[in-house]
Amino acid sequence: MSKWPGKTVIGLTGNIATGKSVVRRMLEHLGAYSIDADALSHRATAKGAPGYQPVVDLFGKWILGKDGEIDRAKLASLVFRDAQALGQLEDIVHPLVIQAADLFIRRSVQNVVVIEAIKLLESNLKTECDTIWATYAPEEVQVQRLMRKRGLTRDESLERIHSQSAQTEKVSAASLVIRNAGSYDELWKQVTEAWKKISPTSDTLPIIRTEPVGEISIQRGRPRDSQAIAELITRLSAGQRAMSAEQVMESFGEKAYLLIRSGENLIGLAGWQVENLVARTTDIFIQSGTAREQALEALINEMERASHDLQSEASLIFPPTDLAESAVFKKLGYEKRTPQALGVTAWQDAATESSANGAMLYFKQLRTDRVLRPI
Repeated sequence: MSKWPGKTVIGLTGNIATGKSVVRRMLEHLGAYSIDADALSHRATAKGAPGYQPVVDLFGKWILGKDGEIDRAKLASLVFRDAQALGQLEDIVHPLVIQAADLFIRRSVQNVVVIEAIKLLESNLKTECDTIWATYAPEEVQVQRLMRKRGLTRDESLERIHSQSAQTEKVSAASLVIRNAGSYDELWKQVTEAWKKISPTSDTLPIIRTEPVGEISIQRGRPRDSQAIAELITRLSAGQRAMSAEQVMESFGEKAYLLIRSGENLIGLAGWQVENLVARTTDIFIQSGTAREQALEALINEMERASHDLQSEASLIFPPTDLAESAVFKKLGYEKRTPQALGVTAWQDAATESSANGAMLYFKQLRTDRVLRPI
């Protein structure tokens, strides 16, 4: 019997550059609740979190940066050269990650949960999952992805790949293998077919909010909307953000799109994601000559509702210049902030990662019960 009655829990693993994070995001688009166990391990050792002091006591204050946070690069340089030290670190972090994941799963509203963890098979999480999925990609594909996306040399890429256990170990332990060597469209088809076997009634996502003012509605974009999304971004950015349907398909591996419609017409959209319990709304485009304020308010309301379902702690919005001074932000409780003023490392990291030079940032805390302080 499942540890979590009424839930189907997928354990998702795979080696570097095989696409496990993309698959997790695709499952989230389809309606699953997703947990990034590796990101949770970072949260568990952040300053003020329950794993922070035990790690500092074990390895010493030399691993701290100027801000008092644990310097991950310093810690990694130690533990990945010393199996005993790595084991000691995992003894501190893994129980906290499992405890946090348990809390997330119990209070999630979704019936399917996916836990992504590169060391899933080496942890106790393996036995608590209902099924194990593994992503696979040929070594040359891994190398090309690392060189393209992370700017590594071929030798550096091979070093990263060969430092991990063989892919065959994960593939042989999995009940389902997602082979990710082709296009995003091919990957999406594999994930969708696998999803239908777990949740056969979830074929489409309905309109999830309808604003009565101006008949504005917000829909969750799907890969089949890629061409329309690409055309709208290209048109509303006056060609400065020219995009193809293929580029939009690729971006589905990182974010969701919330589409704004007035009647049958697509009048705007926003790129949105929740990662590491932080909601980020970027790439906001709303057609001029429409009820822009009402459209923006409907968009933010739906984003917050969806973020709440994903148990997000905070919302970060990066508006375009023409919407930056909208009264909607103040009305909905947002404040202008800089990344450095957010106070929580995970929030600061998310803001820094998403903000362009000089970009305005609006912030709102969505919940006060932070999972990892303390458990």
